[in-house]
Order: sequence, then structure tokens, then C-alpha cells
Amino acid sequence: MAEYLISTDDHCSPDVRDLLDQHLDFAREFTPPGHIHALDHDGYHDPDVTLYGLRRGGLLLGIGALRRLDAGHMEIKSMHTVAAARRQGIGQAILDHLLSEARNSGATRVSLETGSFEAFAAARELYLAAGFTECGPFGDHVESHTSAFMTLGL
Repeated sequence: MAEYLISTDDHCSPDVRDLLDQHLDFAREFTPPGHIHALDHDGYHDPDVTLYGLRRGGLLLGIGALRRLDAGHMEIKSMHTVAAARRQGIGQAILDHLLSEARNSGATRVSLETGSFEAFAAARELYLAAGFTECGPFGDHVESHTSAFMTLGL
């Protein structure tokens, strides 16, 4: 992949808002109402959430966020890559960055919730390849047939 920059990003900037909207639209397309766990725009005002953007030549290609659940446990939120840039290693680069940030912040465990449907298969494969294993609900999540829960010890 050509050179890129991953850094904290502002959820209020127009390109980030647009990609967050695409992420929410994707979730809504494949997940029944009441079972979507993606953060809405207001969720990024939480001081325990940090949003990162991957940019190449200033163009936003992907996002991912970390939410601190407690001193040693963080949750990956809102990973999404623009459709035209998929299968280019952007998701892997964002995931690697999020895991590095979690380690550097003292986390000993990172968990995530993603969809259980076929539309989310590529995401689940990415996480499994990174060493995540299936687990039960964590944090404020509850058991659901629409969710796949995964965790990774750091």
C-alpha cells in the first residue's frame, strides 16, 4: 500500500462525518433495528472514545475507534474503509494501529462486536487472522443472534 498517515481525527470534519454515515448506513442495511451497536455521531463526544483516520495524500480512506471500558480493557468501534479502497490493506493497517494504541495505553485486552451476518464476514476474517477469538458479550453488550463478539489478549 502506498504511504499513508493514521492519526486521531475529528468526528465533526465533513469527510469523517460522511464516512461515519456510510458506516452507519452499512450497519442499518444488514442489521435489524435495535441491534446496531455502531456509535452514532454523539457517541464520539465520549472522552473514553478516540477516533482515528487513515489518510493517503490527505484523502480519508478508513476510520477506526477505541473505547476504554476499564483500566485494562478497550473496545474497537466503527472500523470502516471506503468502498473504493477495500482489499488494499487499509483495514489491516487501521487494526494494527488500534492494537498498538491499546497496548501503549496499558490495555491488556481488546474486544469488539461485529455483525453475525454474511455482510460482515470479511471483518470477522480480519479479526480472526489477527488472533481474536470468539467470546461472549462484554461491557454493556448482551447476547444476540445478530452479534459476533471477539476478544484478544495483548
